[in-house]
Amino acid sequence: MLTHPTIDKLHQLRLSGMVAALQEQARLPEITTLSFEERLGLLVDREMTVRSDKQLRARLSKARLKHAVSAEEIDYRSARGLDKALFHKLLGCGWVDSHQNVVLTGPTGVGKTFLACALANQACRHGATVQYFRVPRLLDQLNLARAEGEIAKLFRQLSRITVIVLDDWGLATHTDQSRRDLLEFFDDRHNTGSTIVTSQIPVEHWHEALGDPTLADAILDRLVHNAHRITLSGESQRKRRAAEEKDANGLAHKAGLA
Repeated sequence: MLTHPTIDKLHQLRLSGMVAALQEQARLPEITTLSFEERLGLLVDREMTVRSDKQLRARLSKARLKHAVSAEEIDYRSARGLDKALFHKLLGCGWVDSHQNVVLTGPTGVGKTFLACALANQACRHGATVQYFRVPRLLDQLNLARAEGEIAKLFRQLSRITVIVLDDWGLATHTDQSRRDLLEFFDDRHNTGSTIVTSQIPVEHWHEALGDPTLADAILDRLVHNAHRITLSGESQRKRRAAEEKDANGLAHKAGLA
């Protein structure tokens, strides 16, 4: 039997999924009831699954999301004004395929970043490349790249990312250069990529936050006009969870004294 030489060759070809499937088949007496084509199909299916999982892990690692969360972890019961039907639609990733944007606004602690990361995670599972940035950190990277003569290279790299998360929009103090950088950023991505933006500031105040009316118009024209908007409200989820944990610890303490 050529099982061992075949396995060695499969390892050399980096077909680890087929190796695992072939070894499993060897332990199943009933596998002989399947035709050659059926057994080969099972090997190929396993290899495709393994490769798909590796690619997903690589995309999630490169995304560097602030929260490693999936769609299944979203709590729709919280009273924060989340439109469940709209969010379910966004989880289908049609907005990614159509190069549209998503804007999440609301007070601190209501879960904007959490939801943005869940959408980004879903986009990774959809096959998209993703990258997370806090806006102040992105502007710092652009300034550093400019100082090193690498600004054009960085803009090209950013333009190739399918989905970019911009967290904490509106918190940075803008200069004329930062406004022009944002315009370049969104112009490169317009109708070619998607951006998820989170902000404590309502969209109607973004012009004021950006400063220059002309550049603000140009930036927001590329960001907001083709964006799905989610406006959240309510109390801080972090405070609510902290209160629940405190209550639970208090009950456990009382039970221990009883």
